[in-house]
Amino acid sequence: MKIIIVDDEKPARDRLNRLIGRLDEYQVVAEASNGSEAVELTGQFEPDIVLLDIRMPVMDGLEAAGHIFNNKNPPAVIFTTAFADHALEAFEAHAVDYLLKPVKIDRLKEALSSCSRLNRAQSKDRLQQIGLNEVRRHICARVRGNLMLIALEDIYYFHAEQKYVTVRHTGGEVLIEEPLKALEVEFDKSFVRIHRNALVRLDRVSGMKNNADGHHIFFSDIEDTKEVSRRHLPGVRKILKGL
Repeated sequence: MKIIIVDDEKPARDRLNRLIGRLDEYQVVAEASNGSEAVELTGQFEPDIVLLDIRMPVMDGLEAAGHIFNNKNPPAVIFTTAFADHALEAFEAHAVDYLLKPVKIDRLKEALSSCSRLNRAQSKDRLQQIGLNEVRRHICARVRGNLMLIALEDIYYFHAEQKYVTVRHTGGEVLIEEPLKALEVEFDKSFVRIHRNALVRLDRVSGMKNNADGHHIFFSDIEDTKEVSRRHLPGVRKILKGL
């Protein structure tokens, strides 16, 4: 079975690599030092199992796991951590396995065996049960068959049209299939609804103008503007005055 090791500390990755090398039925196909790399490599190598550290820079393991399951055939995930905190109780209660550092060979074999028996749909369901509902720091989109991560701070707005949502960001735009309402609830601290079909990121907004077509939000470094509906105008005005 193919495995990807994800940990921001090279000694930890090296240790797991050595241990897995002693197990004939498993093969390490790639290593990553943060969650963002893990998402990219998972799409590239299509592993059966990902050994995923929890606390990492750029993107932590919990968020990475959520994005990894956007793959057509998501792998099973085993969390690794140096901290025996309350989160481990949740993992254990929902049969999502974890490894406590420093990892022991017997415990690794047990976890790999357990994950191997768990089909990928079950793995996804159980991970969702333990709280992959934390606010994400990235949006994941599928572009030409590959997963693309867009940092929230790089997004100007979300625009919904039929079943797709356009994500306008500093590098262009992509389409995702997530309900605008769900995005509004999750990102309510940084995005505001200005229309039934649009959310804008507050710290990307330069102001609001009124012209013959109504009120429009504009941005400092792109030419795009977004219409503000009459229904949302009073609330948007109040928010902008507070910025």
